[in-house]
Amino acid sequence: MEKILVLKIKFDFNGNENTIFPVILRDENEMVLIDCGYPHFLHLIKNTAKSNGIDMNRLTKIIITHHDFDHMGALAEFKREYPHIQVFSSAEEAKYISGKEKSLRLQQAERIYNSLPEGEKENAKRFEALLASIETVDVDHCLKDKDFFPWCGGVEVIATPGHMPGHICIYAKESKTLIAGDAMVVENEQLCMANPQYTLDMIEAKESIKKLLSYEIDRIVCYHGGVYTKNVKASLEKIVTN
Repeated sequence: MEKILVLKIKFDFNGNENTIFPVILRDENEMVLIDCGYPHFLHLIKNTAKSNGIDMNRLTKIIITHHDFDHMGALAEFKREYPHIQVFSSAEEAKYISGKEKSLRLQQAERIYNSLPEGEKENAKRFEALLASIETVDVDHCLKDKDFFPWCGGVEVIATPGHMPGHICIYAKESKTLIAGDAMVVENEQLCMANPQYTLDMIEAKESIKKLLSYEIDRIVCYHGGVYTKNVKASLEKIVTN
């Protein structure tokens, strides 16, 4: 059984073809989905998994790397479809995922609204409405840096704040795979920092990348951009030194 499956989810977003790469970890006892897409993505993810021979009825857990709407947008749908699943995130992100505090992304959008040109305000209001509409879900287990679980050959939680204060990556020890969330992206076949426009603290984000240098990583799965395997350590060092 392949323990790590990278799902390639293609979809139309505002008239443009887009792709995200959620990850499934699985073994004989567990099936763990890492991030679950935009709102209404349940069936898209289910069908993609099915085409890869995966029965989502075996799903036991969902880990949310951070509370951006493209990572947790379908979480409530998954919870309704599979009420037995347990939801994991960092404690910092849990308060936004559960709705106890207003989404930081929504706060950011509201904060910059008045500074936008008039021609951009209509779209900005639509974006705010979308963020405000995301269904919240209680988090069952809060994760912290260095937490380790025996699932799927062993996985470690790595706190990687920057893009969001409670952002986490997941390190699959056996295969030396880093599931990076939005800590990094792949653009034009290059490993890069996530878009500064959406990274709340760039200095902290770079420190988080530096932290990854202490791990033995053969491949990185970026939610935006997919799998990266080319000179991983050198690519990480390049991000840190630039």
